[in-house]
Amino acid sequence: MLKELQKKRSDLKDISEEAKEKRNTLNAEASALAAKRNELNKKTKDLINEAQELKVLRDEINEKVSEYKSKRDETNAKANELFAKADSIRKQSNLGGPSIKSLRKDIDRLEFAQQTEVLSTSKERELVGKITQLQKQYHVKKVQLESNSELKNLLDEAQKIRDEASEFHTQLAEYARQAQEYHEKMIAAFKEADKTRAESDVAHREFVKAQEAADEQHKAFINAQKEIRDLDKEIFKLRKKDKEGRSRVVKSELQKDAKSIFEKFKGGGKLTTEDLMTLQRSGLV
Repeated sequence: MLKELQKKRSDLKDISEEAKEKRNTLNAEASALAAKRNELNKKTKDLINEAQELKVLRDEINEKVSEYKSKRDETNAKANELFAKADSIRKQSNLGGPSIKSLRKDIDRLEFAQQTEVLSTSKERELVGKITQLQKQYHVKKVQLESNSELKNLLDEAQKIRDEASEFHTQLAEYARQAQEYHEKMIAAFKEADKTRAESDVAHREFVKAQEAADEQHKAFINAQKEIRDLDKEIFKLRKKDKEGRSRVVKSELQKDAKSIFEKFKGGGKLTTEDLMTLQRSGLV
């Protein structure tokens, strides 16, 4: 019985040590996963904050876009009113046809082509003829405009306002570019945040799984330790009982020897020192 209990205790000791080792390994794994999850959560939070900041910047720039769009449209509307008045004056003064600005633009374009393109003799002669014709129209138109100060002043003012509208449009386009840049960065940050949040969720699930497994191993360790303590009590009782049994046997044998010696003493026999010690141990003397 004692050997069986000792064998069972040894097996439980092995089970306890194995459970303890697995528990410690799983706790270390859970700790590493928790650290990874926390790091990913922090990264996700930082990315969301970055995206929110980019959103604020985008919205601020979009307000500028709206502001300069309104300025451009209002200024263009003013310029269009003046150009409409100029067209009315042209019709009244029989000054129809292309504007002086349009003629100047066409002349510059053709002269640039003449200077930069390789042309045959006939093509170049044709181009020169067109340039000459446009220059005549330009000079006629210029004389007409200079002779009509009201129309000239009106066109100058209209063009000045149109140039201002063009500047507003240029600034609007730059703000729109900046807003788009912030928007794309914001979208990228939100996407990266979604990615790290998903990775954090995976790490958390793995952490919970490892922690639960560690808890199971800890329970196994505790249960094995409890069983070992219970067995130790039983082993102690058996050993005590066995020891008491052996003590009783020894005492019984001792008493038998002591009685024999005592009878010898009563019969006048001579006792040795060992005989006296046996009598003392037996309690007869």
